[in-house]
Amino acid sequence: MAERLTFEIDPGGGPKSPSRSSSAIAYHAAGGARADATLVLAHGAGASQQSGFMVGFANGLADRGVDVLTFNFLYTEQRRRVPDRTDALEACYRAAIGVARRHFGRDTVFIGGKSMGGRIATHLAAADDAGALGIAGVVLLGYPLHPPGKPDQPRTAHLPRILVRLLIVQGERDPFGTPDELRRVVATLDTDVTLRLIPNGDHSLAPSRRADAVAAVYSQLQDEIAVWIAGAPRCGGALPRG
Repeated sequence: MAERLTFEIDPGGGPKSPSRSSSAIAYHAAGGARADATLVLAHGAGASQQSGFMVGFANGLADRGVDVLTFNFLYTEQRRRVPDRTDALEACYRAAIGVARRHFGRDTVFIGGKSMGGRIATHLAAADDAGALGIAGVVLLGYPLHPPGKPDQPRTAHLPRILVRLLIVQGERDPFGTPDELRRVVATLDTDVTLRLIPNGDHSLAPSRRADAVAAVYSQLQDEIAVWIAGAPRCGGALPRG
């Protein structure tokens, strides 16, 4: 069952700053195999929470027992094409975490997202208030280590400050970060990291243009993410660190 919500974002500019609101969708875990866990999942730069990828993963994880909250970053909600500055994206994500904690009634949450959404999740997991936010782990679906073709512009300086578990799911053909680049970064992190590589996968984790092949990979990934969130030390097919 999906439930639409609206939430306010702290403007951060004092009492005279205009309030800003965005939307979220709560996907309640299906009965039966409930994981007693919440995942806040953020969209990438070029799509909203209602993209096929986001809706598919949110529904799939809810079917596997995880309560999921997706949300729109403010620029997406306002139908602007260019993402906001990093601090504004972080403020929106922080507000969404508060919504998820209140709505699902848990103090701790897993956070993550697709591409840019996952990158902002790592910023919060590396922040001084990560513990106060209740962050228990991070799920990254196609992490943008650097802009395509620009490995000299890494987006990794904050990652060593993350203390919670990380699950990184990456396509082997992802131009935003190759398997070897990821392995080098993972080797520098002092936390539990599971690196899951998708054979022939692109930035959207799709191994081909065949709908059936993509659906099969996505379904397997949703199985593995649900197991990882539930506390299993490794997911099927995951690669060791280093």
